[in-house]
Amino acid sequence: MIKFFAKGANFLLGKALQNKHTFIAGSLEYLHRKRAIDTNYFDYIRLSTLELISYEINKNNLKGNAAELGVYKGKFARYINKYFPDRSLYLFDTFEGFDNRDIASEKEQNFSAGSQDFSNTSVESVLQQMPFPEKCIPVKGFFPESAKKITDTFVFVSLDADLYEPIYSGLQFFYPKLAKGGHIFIHDFNNDNYKGARKAVEDFCAEQRIGFVPIPDFGGSAIITK
Repeated sequence: MIKFFAKGANFLLGKALQNKHTFIAGSLEYLHRKRAIDTNYFDYIRLSTLELISYEINKNNLKGNAAELGVYKGKFARYINKYFPDRSLYLFDTFEGFDNRDIASEKEQNFSAGSQDFSNTSVESVLQQMPFPEKCIPVKGFFPESAKKITDTFVFVSLDADLYEPIYSGLQFFYPKLAKGGHIFIHDFNNDNYKGARKAVEDFCAEQRIGFVPIPDFGGSAIITK
């Protein structure tokens, strides 16, 4: 019955919904295993893709930890923590908003104004979001200087730093440390408000002669795997 009404809504309202960048679609009709997807998280595609990837990584017993660069309030990091409960999760952020050095580079290359304020966060408030806070390792400071002593292998990394410099630096830092079969999510790849994100991915992948897969989540992420 629900599918019947969903098809009807698409038939009657599909064009209007698409104009608002909203879609009604089925997902994984023939997968029978139980999946834990939080229906309160607005970006189903991003979260569902994370769950699928975490399942493959855990099923294959890949060795390594997880990380996010650009944590802000921890809304996505909490799901990384949830889906990788037995792995350390590094949380890289200034926890004070964009660094002026990255903003200056962003403006110089005309990628964005770098004017969004992400300063209303803290290590303490982020850890309160985490289902397994004891597995989290907050790393406060300017990246990549903040990561100089970290030599871990990683199986999953989320890059959500918005600007060219930290995303490019994140790819340079994490890709060599990525386990075979591991994945890197790069948020905002298809976000025209942050054009540096796409350029960072394109530059890095061209240099490394590797590919990437764009996905149609809310922020237009790209995925790199090894």
